[in-house]
Amino acid sequence: MKTVKAYAASKAKGEFQPFEFELGAIDSDEVDIAVESCGICHSDLSMLDDEWGMSQFPLVPGHEVVGKVTEVGDHVTHLGVGDRVGVGWHAGYCMVCDQCMSGDHNLCADAQPTIAGRHGGFADTIRARAASVVKIPGGLNAAEAGPLLCGGIAVFNPMFQSGLKPTDSVAVIGIGGLGHMGLKFASAWGCHVTAFTSESKQQEALDMGAHDTVNSRDPEAIKAAAGQFDLVLSTVNVPLDWNAILTTLKPHGRLQMPGAVTEPLDLDVLGMMFKNLSVGSSPVGPPVIIRQMLDFAARHNVTPVNEHFPMSKVNDAMDRLRSGKARYRIVLDRD
Repeated sequence: MKTVKAYAASKAKGEFQPFEFELGAIDSDEVDIAVESCGICHSDLSMLDDEWGMSQFPLVPGHEVVGKVTEVGDHVTHLGVGDRVGVGWHAGYCMVCDQCMSGDHNLCADAQPTIAGRHGGFADTIRARAASVVKIPGGLNAAEAGPLLCGGIAVFNPMFQSGLKPTDSVAVIGIGGLGHMGLKFASAWGCHVTAFTSESKQQEALDMGAHDTVNSRDPEAIKAAAGQFDLVLSTVNVPLDWNAILTTLKPHGRLQMPGAVTEPLDLDVLGMMFKNLSVGSSPVGPPVIIRQMLDFAARHNVTPVNEHFPMSKVNDAMDRLRSGKARYRIVLDRD
């Protein structure tokens, strides 16, 4: 048995308190990881507040984990003790369904969320199935890499899956925790990037690689952007005038929505038909694309903009996230 020291909330919207639990013997396809840092994603806040009705308490969140492997199961061959690795939203897959066998592990119906039905990375140790664990490239700053493992892949995957070309024009709606990484990835991809954001963030967006900005609160500014973009990446979780956004797409354009909007969309399907437009979303990404995303980030120096808190200050860090004032992601560092 292995005793894990963690921080857990005992009820929805509760405060985090020190918490210990036991891990049994490691399975043949699992690895144990000594947590070095863990990003805080908005999904952690949603789980804390039980917004999706799937939280189990006591809850140990944390699914943007970076650390070193301390133990491997007998059948694990691609990872070894001492490897620096990462774990994102998924801590395991069934490995036998059509989706897993096709490389679409993130679409596996039996995928195991890292913080649902198991304890996550607000802890000194996390256990995961080896197939879901990826090595952190040596050229990437591991201390800053955690948010790439969920937020980063959430915006990278739709770019990759849609066949984005370096000659394309991309708009990113919402320059926050997700959006600033989408902006950086699209800029490094070679695309012409426009940031839809408030006036207060426009200069920051330009500094991070945007070529142009649009005031997202000005309907006339959005109207003036008609027919400009091959891809619009919406990273917000609030309803917008989606039909106005669709008018900014070129023919064959795509509106991709990694931002988790929970309200139904009111779409002008006839208008979409005449321009052959599409609207879609996708859950994070499979391990192979996570690895490629990390390699891309290392090669092109794509690094999230993070604020750091010691893990013992997890309540302060969560309050900071809840306030909406974080610039732009929050990372907990082991004390």
